[in-house]
Amino acid sequence: MVKTKLKKGDTVIVIAGKEKGKTGKIKQIIRNSDPNKIRVVIEGVNIGKKHLKHIEGVQEGGIIEIERPIHISNVMYYDEKSGQRVKIGIRIKEEGNKIIKERFNKKTGETIDIIWEKEKK
Repeated sequence: MVKTKLKKGDTVIVIAGKEKGKTGKIKQIIRNSDPNKIRVVIEGVNIGKKHLKHIEGVQEGGIIEIERPIHISNVMYYDEKSGQRVKIGIRIKEEGNKIIKERFNKKTGETIDIIWEKEKK
């Protein structure tokens, strides 16, 4: 399984394809059996139409709009403070008797969030 630094709920910007320049939050990360085919579903981006057949008592028929997945290589973390796309790094810090693993913004060095915290042995 390929690791990714992006998580569900992160704000990302599309950097390639027909939706280039659009931003949104990650709704879902789709992992396939092939590790090179990780895709993400982003709110309000890459909307496609789906035709539904009417099934009595179950669903209404018609055409609905749904968000289609985009390959993870075509999106990048978007820093809302600076309004720019940035790379994410992972670092391990030691503070007193704690070891902290966190994601950080490589451009500014700011902490994005903490992955885990452990007591030092």
